[in-house]
Amino acid sequence: MSKSVAFHTLGCKLNFSETSSLSRSLETEGFLKTGFDDLADVYVINTCSVTENADKECRYIVRGIQRRAPEAMVVITGCYAQLKPQEIARIEGVDLVLGAAEKFNLAHHLKELTKGPADGGGAKICSCDIEDVAGFNSSYSQSDRTRAFLKVQDGCDYNCSFCTIPLARGHSRSDTIEGVLNNMRELAAGGTREIVLTGINLGDFGKGYEGGKVKETTFFDLIQAMDQEEGIDRIRISSIEPNLLNNDIINFVSGSRKFVPHFHIPLQSGSDNILGLMRRRYRTDLYEERIAAIKEVMPHCCIGVDVIVGFPGETDVYFKETFDFLHKLDISYLHVFTYSERDNTLAAEMKPVVPVHVRNERNKILRNLSYQKNSYFTEQNRGVTRKVLFEIAGKNGMMDGYSDNYIKVQTPYRAEWVNNIVDWTL
Repeated sequence: MSKSVAFHTLGCKLNFSETSSLSRSLETEGFLKTGFDDLADVYVINTCSVTENADKECRYIVRGIQRRAPEAMVVITGCYAQLKPQEIARIEGVDLVLGAAEKFNLAHHLKELTKGPADGGGAKICSCDIEDVAGFNSSYSQSDRTRAFLKVQDGCDYNCSFCTIPLARGHSRSDTIEGVLNNMRELAAGGTREIVLTGINLGDFGKGYEGGKVKETTFFDLIQAMDQEEGIDRIRISSIEPNLLNNDIINFVSGSRKFVPHFHIPLQSGSDNILGLMRRRYRTDLYEERIAAIKEVMPHCCIGVDVIVGFPGETDVYFKETFDFLHKLDISYLHVFTYSERDNTLAAEMKPVVPVHVRNERNKILRNLSYQKNSYFTEQNRGVTRKVLFEIAGKNGMMDGYSDNYIKVQTPYRAEWVNNIVDWTL
């Protein structure tokens, strides 16, 4: 009798793409996929290192599994599993911890896994030093046919002082262009209309080893090749570092057949002093130049921004610099993160520490600014006709869709619009 398996994903779009690929690989091996809230023989939790309370969250989820399915096997993988395998192995109810190198060998491990600690002293750990993780595993997610997250790059060679991702994901490495195009074809054959490109440092695409040689391709090479591929209507660039977003990419997107006018560009701080402490590879002048370059050729382009508040040393003056910088930029929305300390990072030792209540207050201020920016961007587009891709039915007989420049549309459900692109006056 086939075993059933359920997945739960924490964190980023990249994690969702990997979970989806792991699920498909297990179904190929004869496992039956079921919902995470249903009874299953195996539960797999793909974790995130960015989650502030990763340990508490993981324990909470495992306790829930134990209550409803005490005999089920529990596997923990993902970034948190790579960073703190021993800590996870001590969580009661966990049977297997898979690090970055073993994640995609899940099917093999499950065939040999039995319930209960392997040696009476905790879960079985299959992990290695992150420096030894070199291969690239392609993956893509398909929650429905409309949109898919396609992983094209993994790892990061940057050394930002607040970030644990290089410790969890390893060095920057990429798929081949042909590998990406093959995944595009598979997605198109399944009815997918839009692809969201994902990676840890997407603009760094091209790094890695192929036949013993360093690849000589770039992110610009990739998007040019993807634009020529038939079958997929729209492609989004999920997030790209400002120092890697050059004018060639911007100008190409502005005239592309498939790439939509939407960029998400991490800033993290609008203070050059804080950017220096963060060890970011640009300053505000370069960031401002990138926004201006985009808006010059695509005035209608949606631009999202990541920003961190409460970083060590962020005085009221430095926070005001961030607020003022964001306020004057022609951007569309913010993703605001409250800084939290991470083990084994330089920032964790930096002083002075910003009080938590101050961090939270600054988060509210920037989220309010984000609301204002998004409202203004939406109003700027009112009355303009754009291409909207409608998704599956939402609640109460309504359906949602997104314009090419990422404005959400809601309208009464019409079956003929599901997974179709419609000219829509905003």
